[in-house]
Amino acid sequence: MSKLANKVLVVMGGTTGIGFSAAKAFVEAGAKVVVVGRNEDNAKAAQKALGKSALALVGDATGPKAAAKAIHTAWKTFGGFHGLYHVAGGSGRKRGDGPLHQISDDGWDFTVNLNLTSLFYSNRAAVQQFLKLKTGGNVLNMSSVLGFSPSPRHFATHAYAATKAGIIGLTKSAAACYAKQNIRFNVLAPALVATPMSRRAQSKEGILNYIATKQPLDGGRIGQPSDLDAAAVYFMSDDSKFVTGQVLAVDGGWCVSEGQL
Repeated sequence: MSKLANKVLVVMGGTTGIGFSAAKAFVEAGAKVVVVGRNEDNAKAAQKALGKSALALVGDATGPKAAAKAIHTAWKTFGGFHGLYHVAGGSGRKRGDGPLHQISDDGWDFTVNLNLTSLFYSNRAAVQQFLKLKTGGNVLNMSSVLGFSPSPRHFATHAYAATKAGIIGLTKSAAACYAKQNIRFNVLAPALVATPMSRRAQSKEGILNYIATKQPLDGGRIGQPSDLDAAAVYFMSDDSKFVTGQVLAVDGGWCVSEGQL
């Protein structure tokens, strides 16, 4: 039997990048999936690629109603709701994120809203529904190695790092609080992955040289969204039914490597 047979899952930020790759893996593993993204064209493309086992919605995760709508749609369309994977987020560099002494007020507010507030909204909506259903449930959140393993020269965006560390704190606190209700919370923390958000890093020779030694696994490369798929399927399946409050770094060796400039 497929690992995710009879599961109905919601992926916030599921129309591109890591979230879309995971959504494909979820469908292939037998799940029904609702994906949410801000761009209408991306949503249409995701719907076409994912087929009848999925439904793509246009929505902004930074608004308080997007996740609740997606969860309601999952329940109404596919007859259940078993798990949330929150991937939505991104860089605030262009809006004023950077080293602490240079972060603008707008850069801070934008980055916190994009990464942490959006996740708060989705996680709150999910746990409210799980408590209503009284069936337990599963939440997987996307953090980053920058939340606990910084890189001072190439990746000094401190508002971003703060939000990614905050995601871990919220996830662990929720895991502790709701374990008796059989609601699980876990985290994936990737290093540099080739997504639309990381185009700046992918285009700089100095960063690529750094990554070759900072992420030395498999030849020293930037990660691909598919590198996280198996971990996401594991956490969203019953294979991880005895696991909660955990952070898994899928990082190519980032956290155990110095990285040479």
